[in-house]
Amino acid sequence: MKTELKAKFLQHLTIKRKDEGFTLIELLVVIIIIGILSAIALPSFLNQASKARQSEARTNVGALNRTQQSYYLENQSFTDNITTLGIGIKDSDNYKYTAASVTNLSTGVANLAESRKADLKAYSGGVFRADSQNTVSILCEATNAAAGAASAPTAPASATANATCPGTYTQMK
Repeated sequence: MKTELKAKFLQHLTIKRKDEGFTLIELLVVIIIIGILSAIALPSFLNQASKARQSEARTNVGALNRTQQSYYLENQSFTDNITTLGIGIKDSDNYKYTAASVTNLSTGVANLAESRKADLKAYSGGVFRADSQNTVSILCEATNAAAGAASAPTAPASATANATCPGTYTQMK
């Protein structure tokens, strides 16, 4: 290899080493872009976390409804004692679970998930005797998030009618 070519090659390598790294301005631009992206993503992330905690209550109230239906088939009555159902649903940091008779335990029961945090919605479920062999159930979600007691659904007026959600609740499908 010619000495002139060797010199140019070495010069090229030393110049390239000087260009490595980032400038302070480039680093600041990247940090600002990351800050903007995180400011946009954080509210969405927090909303998803709240929805995940709410799914706990929706699932548990649905399970209570189904278990109450099974309990009714065996005993011809509902129960207001969740431990009697034997499905292991316990109160959590987010929700308190209760069951209460609507009129009396032979005609209907309300399964309630009371929100313990202001950013979570309450859930209300109910199972009602439609006739001597059939039951109907309903699952309702509060329209607004607020800590506090859940309201019981209304029993159907007749064997062919449907149960209805309380005034500030919407029916879940």
